[in-house]
Amino acid sequence: MATTTTSLGAGGEDRVMATAQQIVKSLNTPKEVREDMLLILSSFDNRLSNISDLINNDSASTGVRFDAAEKVILRWDSSPSNPDSSHHSLPWEDSPDEAADYLSAIDEILQLVVDMSIRSDNEIMDRAETAIQIAMSRLEDEFRLILIRNTVPLDAERLYGSIRKGSFFITENDEEFGEEFESFGDADSERGCLHERGVSLGDDLSVELINADAVIELKEIADRMIRSGYEKECVQAYSSVRRDALDESLVILGVEKLSIEEVQKIEWRAMDEKMKKWIQAVKITVRVLLTGEKRLCYQIFNGSDTIREICFNETAKGCIMQLLNFGEAVAIGKRSSEKLFRILDMYDALADALLDFEMMLTDEFVLSEVRGVLAGLGDAAKGTFVEFENAVKNEASKKPMQNGEIHPLTRYVMNYVKLLVDYSETLNSLLESDEDEADGLQSEEKELETVTPFAKRLLLLISSLESNLEEKSKMYEDGALHAIFLMNNILYIVQKVKDSELGKLLGDNWVRKRRGQVRQYATSYLRACWTKALYCLKDEGIGGSSNNASKVALKERFKNFNACFEDIYRVQTAWKVPDSQLREELRISISEKVIPAYRSFMGRFGGQLESGRHAGKYIKYTPEDLENYLLDLFEGSPLVLHHMRRKST
Repeated sequence: MATTTTSLGAGGEDRVMATAQQIVKSLNTPKEVREDMLLILSSFDNRLSNISDLINNDSASTGVRFDAAEKVILRWDSSPSNPDSSHHSLPWEDSPDEAADYLSAIDEILQLVVDMSIRSDNEIMDRAETAIQIAMSRLEDEFRLILIRNTVPLDAERLYGSIRKGSFFITENDEEFGEEFESFGDADSERGCLHERGVSLGDDLSVELINADAVIELKEIADRMIRSGYEKECVQAYSSVRRDALDESLVILGVEKLSIEEVQKIEWRAMDEKMKKWIQAVKITVRVLLTGEKRLCYQIFNGSDTIREICFNETAKGCIMQLLNFGEAVAIGKRSSEKLFRILDMYDALADALLDFEMMLTDEFVLSEVRGVLAGLGDAAKGTFVEFENAVKNEASKKPMQNGEIHPLTRYVMNYVKLLVDYSETLNSLLESDEDEADGLQSEEKELETVTPFAKRLLLLISSLESNLEEKSKMYEDGALHAIFLMNNILYIVQKVKDSELGKLLGDNWVRKRRGQVRQYATSYLRACWTKALYCLKDEGIGGSSNNASKVALKERFKNFNACFEDIYRVQTAWKVPDSQLREELRISISEKVIPAYRSFMGRFGGQLESGRHAGKYIKYTPEDLENYLLDLFEGSPLVLHHMRRKST
């Protein structure tokens, strides 16, 4: 043994000593046990005879290392127990070297504890725990301060500059309709009321939530706090600061903290603005804020999946619940027809958000709350649609349109349902099919190969409108005006269907049937209006052939025709047929029936009066005059002919 020791030399002896020390140290035994094991080893090999010095040196080195680390930590202790400290916060940004020294001191103590090299010394262990506690309190403050100082406020102007808005018209009337259709506004207005569908976000839209340089510092602090067992405090510090930042972002987006009672007291125009801002805020919160927040959580707490999930859930919960509070208030609020589009927008926005929430969050309470508010908005939309159906069915205004124009109810309802087509998918999921309602469909409507729940309800809704218009037409004592009114309104319905996606839902057969009704009403108009005038141009009852007809009877016939035509002209120039094609077709139909009959009657009997005195009193108009005067009908501007006479008289 001695020979071997000599031949190894001093270097070999050092290696043996180091190996022995490493073996014992790796056993993770208390200091006293390690010392005993090294002493036992020294009794077997004289190369370990100086083991006592080694032990003493190791202990001294550990103490020096601990003292140095502790001193750094205590130097920054601002607690009442350390009144000598003049430091109230670490100069993390101004003195990165000192911040690095502070973190190194924490690492040193944590490593000494992990290595078990101070576990046997109760006094040092107590000091280590105190130092770690002081350091964690300081790091928590620094963590919070760095988060606050480096939070980037939401730039709403830049954000809105990069998103797209969609708009469409909700009604052609200036004034809003009451939920009971108490007033219909100005039916002649074509200016329109704009309904904005809200924002459409680009796929690459993102914002910076925190200055990028600060993320590394935050991660370094978080790593130490987690290693020290202070992950709860770290998560609380992070989530409290970031919750406030997200709340501030919602304020910037126009979402206020309002109670349900406060929301329900807001008048409609202001409420509509708040609903629009809510829809935008939901989309931006999901696509921009929470997406960025989750990315930030993963950067700072990337060492633990559990911690970063907890942190994100805690951070996101506040702003999500604030958004849900407003959604719930809308869902249980008073229903009226003008709210339906905005409620559907809210429903769609939250339905899309739910898919993202389910991927982002693991907090089942929050997810269940989202689902509950979504269901509430769905019920509100469905209930509002049902109330709209009932309002259309039961609207009972008794004031007829004086000129037979399109009724404001028709305009409102058709523009309303035309816009609802944009929500077909949503409404199909909300409006369940009902067999009793199916029984109310007309036979040709049942022949449609596929009738979706929404299409079925549209068929019933428009059918209710048509029935209501039929009742309103009975207020006209003049049968011709009754027909004009129905012609105008049914054609308007047909045009709104043909010029939109409604046509695909209701089908060609539905359109053909309504066009047939318009033709029937035109025939009814001609019969009700022109039968009396045409009777004046018949041969019966004028006492003989064209050569010896009674002049008295002829004069009476011409006189009656003139009076009849002038009365029609006076009245029907005031009537309104807005559609130019229908207006022209009506004039042609009148001309085809009246002008040939008048020309024929004049050809047979006009000569007997033209040779007599005061002929112009009876034969006041040529066929060409009548044709020209017919062009003035249905323009909505009353005119008279009683002062006009033929120039030849």
